[in-house]
Amino acid sequence: MNWEQWFLLGSDRHHDNAHTNWKLETKHLEEAKEKDAGILDFGDLFCAMQGKWDRRSDTDQCRPEHQQGRYLDALVDTAHEFYAPYVKNWLFLSSGNHETSIEKRHETNLTQRLAEKMRAKGTSNPIVGAYCGYIRFRAVRKNMPAGTRGSIVLSYHHGYGGGGPVTRGVIQTNRMSVYLPDAHIVVSGHTHDSWVVPVARSRITGSGRPYLDRQVHVRIPGYKDEYSGGEGWHHHRGGPPKPQGAYWLRIYPTRGEDGKSITVDFEVSEAR
Repeated sequence: MNWEQWFLLGSDRHHDNAHTNWKLETKHLEEAKEKDAGILDFGDLFCAMQGKWDRRSDTDQCRPEHQQGRYLDALVDTAHEFYAPYVKNWLFLSSGNHETSIEKRHETNLTQRLAEKMRAKGTSNPIVGAYCGYIRFRAVRKNMPAGTRGSIVLSYHHGYGGGGPVTRGVIQTNRMSVYLPDAHIVVSGHTHDSWVVPVARSRITGSGRPYLDRQVHVRIPGYKDEYSGGEGWHHHRGGPPKPQGAYWLRIYPTRGEDGKSITVDFEVSEAR
């Protein structure tokens, strides 16, 4: 009974953008090492908007090391250098809309290329996932009593839409809870908003016993600061300040209602 496992849930790092908060990103990665936490990233690790072929490119958004005439290669090389100390903990990577846009126009997958570099020293980490999907966290314990729930199911999607100036995308929880009935945790990013919304559910077992559970929806903000500086596209469109950071997922065992069976439970908290 005396164990726990932590995971750092990240999205929208936009690591190569000049206005990304590397200090906060590093703080959370170091904390992940201290906790022996698995790192899961759900897309837009790269910003990748500052190539000469991109009509949105702006050198004010581009770091000097990426202005050497080999833009996409430099993005992968510098990201690998930054994240190399955390490869042991980095379990999962998936693409966001910034990476899929590069693949569509330039036929190279930045997420796959970074993962290949991370695995260069023989590690199997990280796994590369699709744009959306499921992750199952399974707790294995010898002689588990019958009826023990030994896993937590996380549904992830990089995200979509604009979030909304008032709702910040929270209204989507009602839609997602309908079509994702098997997920205990629903994670997304993309809009750079930050919230956790538990949804209480009335369920019934196969034997006909009613019970209550919860589905927890998590929106991950990321590390890009588009507001500070007072000038740019974000300000021209009236964009507000956005939160920065990630989320911690803690999985741990607890006693069932009968006081004998073991149930795997979880909690989600801000990484600040």
